[in-house]
Amino acid sequence: MDQLVTAPFRPRRPGRRAARRRLTALAAVGLSLALAGCSGSGDAAPARAATDATAAAAPALHGPLCDALPSGTDPGNPASLTQEPPEAALQWIPVLTMFEAAVRAAGLESELHRASGVTILAPSDDAFELQFSEDNLDELFITDKDKLRGLLREHLVAGSLSMSDLVAAGEVTTLAGTKIPVTEAGGGTSARVARKADTVCADYQAAGARIHIINRVLGNLPVTAGEGHKSH
Repeated sequence: MDQLVTAPFRPRRPGRRAARRRLTALAAVGLSLALAGCSGSGDAAPARAATDATAAAAPALHGPLCDALPSGTDPGNPASLTQEPPEAALQWIPVLTMFEAAVRAAGLESELHRASGVTILAPSDDAFELQFSEDNLDELFITDKDKLRGLLREHLVAGSLSMSDLVAAGEVTTLAGTKIPVTEAGGGTSARVARKADTVCADYQAAGARIHIINRVLGNLPVTAGEGHKSH
């Protein structure tokens, strides 16, 4: 376990697979620490392989990043995720490896799974790298779980709201209690969230959830990207 925590980062941004392996290790270490001494909790059933594109009609996605994401019969295509619980659907969207690993590190999978309806404003991997140094991410994933949970709740809204629903509302309240404005952007193809982030691929559907990929991290944590000996 110690080897997973102390293994150094590559000096520059790793490839997506390497980043996912590393963040998965961090999440696993953090969850092991949180569960140490606990008993009676069964193992969660593994996520189903989301490959059946015929299970439902493909949702209409909106945003400039959508064309670069899985489509058709590719694993992780939008149609295949509509019946997946939200915490499982996140695993199949290739630009959300950091956000998905953060959900597991913070222990929020069961909260998302139980939600009767939730909107997830999920920062892309690029958004995380614009916000945090790797030292800072280590601290959040391993030692500062309360701060990590608070950060993630800044990206969750009660109710399964489409991009048009968010724009029509004009303002929504996150599960952290923060009121954030939402306005139309990109000629109607995107939404501006909290006056700082834009949706870059909106309207993924999961079971009881909508997932909107955004290009900035929300909340008030300081920007640490470029700082420390493990900066991006």
